[in-house]
Amino acid sequence: MTTTNTAAPYLDIHPEVAAALAAGKPVVALESTIISHGMPFPQNVQMAREVEQIVRDHGATPATIAVLGGRLKVGLTPDELHLLATDKNVQKISTRDLPVTVALGGHGATTVASTMRIAALAGIRVFATGGTGGVHRGAEHSMDVSADLLELAQTDVCVVSAGVKSILDIGLTLEVLETHGVPAITLGSSEFPAFYSRGSGFASPLSVQTEQEAARVLKAKWDLGLTGGVLLASPIPAEAEIPAADIAPHIAQALRDMDALGLTGKDTTPYLLGRIVEITGGRSLETNIALVKNNAKVAARVAAELAALK
Repeated sequence: MTTTNTAAPYLDIHPEVAAALAAGKPVVALESTIISHGMPFPQNVQMAREVEQIVRDHGATPATIAVLGGRLKVGLTPDELHLLATDKNVQKISTRDLPVTVALGGHGATTVASTMRIAALAGIRVFATGGTGGVHRGAEHSMDVSADLLELAQTDVCVVSAGVKSILDIGLTLEVLETHGVPAITLGSSEFPAFYSRGSGFASPLSVQTEQEAARVLKAKWDLGLTGGVLLASPIPAEAEIPAADIAPHIAQALRDMDALGLTGKDTTPYLLGRIVEITGGRSLETNIALVKNNAKVAARVAAELAALK
């Protein structure tokens, strides 16, 4: 079911994805941590299949990315997707974890950072996710800053997300992106979004009005020799959002609960998102699914516009 890219001996590209890339057609990368660690079964499998279909419906080929048996997978079979959603041995892996997971033949669900790196190896320039990592609250003490930001600084992939996750320090995240020269661009708004909410209270550093404009920005950036990625923030549709004022106390409660448990590092985000689902009685999960679907649609349109420019 897969073909090996000889330029990257650890990389397996699904035939559908390989054919699209060879023909210069639009392809959208999708992460797998949201499947294995971001949502419960069976919603995770259903969401993953629906998101892949949304990408197809809007003119692009989906390429869900993971590491299975030590192989870098770009595009998954139904069985591989089900394994990710149900196997408790699947680890959440960022870029730093890739060599160990590959060398030891492990299973890994890729974060934003590691998905970006594998997508770039395969020649994919547009990636849709839910929310991007960033600077955690209290980072002045914990030094907890997501590898997503450093990957955006060096890997030529556009990440389409609903902004950075609301559990983070959004202001400091935007400052770090600016320091690393990463364009943080909001689609259709002058305010940067906050995952569950359309607004964060922070002005967006940059904005575009259409997916075509976003694609033109990507082409110009890379034509100019400006390496690194772009964060394209797509606000969640108004009918699906949880307003910032409503979600804020739930986030605060989840953070207190996490601190009481002493959780740190890569365990924090899955815990917080899961705890917020519990506190909101499932509402945040519905919102999460809605924003992922919206981001997939936007990313497919951006990828199609970028392919047309080339």
